[in-house]
Amino acid sequence: MVRRMFRLETEIDSVDKARQALLRSRLRQTNTEASAELRALRGTAHEREAPVQLWVYTDESAGGSGGAAASDGNLVAGLDAHTWAGWLHVNLLWVDAGQRGTGIGSRLLAEAERIAREQRGCRHSRVWTWDFQAPKFYQKYGYEIVCTIPDYPPGITEYTLTKRIG
Repeated sequence: MVRRMFRLETEIDSVDKARQALLRSRLRQTNTEASAELRALRGTAHEREAPVQLWVYTDESAGGSGGAAASDGNLVAGLDAHTWAGWLHVNLLWVDAGQRGTGIGSRLLAEAERIAREQRGCRHSRVWTWDFQAPKFYQKYGYEIVCTIPDYPPGITEYTLTKRIG
């Protein structure tokens, strides 16, 4: 019987970017070999994450397409998302308290879904939110809860919601 010796190394307060990239590469290779669906995805437009960002300012002259706003203090709402594998992934959606209920959040979500569907060929969308944030908002626009994680973080429930958009 041959016994192999292993060495375990721990990174706690820093990130070894080179080993992180190696780990990501090895996992990608393993997953691609194990999944016909991932193999079919490789080399297509859906393989790469592509950003979708929408910003709302109080002064239309403050922002511009493709550029930073003159004053981020004018930001009243925004959506950060990306598309990948035919899905829109809504990462962040925020509306200033004074602007909530005006339809800005609904317009941002609808526009992100439109871009994902019409320009990126996405058929689904997903978002995660906490119980005190916006699960009812997303449900109002057709999202269904597919995952509930209680006590994440302690005392809060996290929800993952999905919707067919195309």
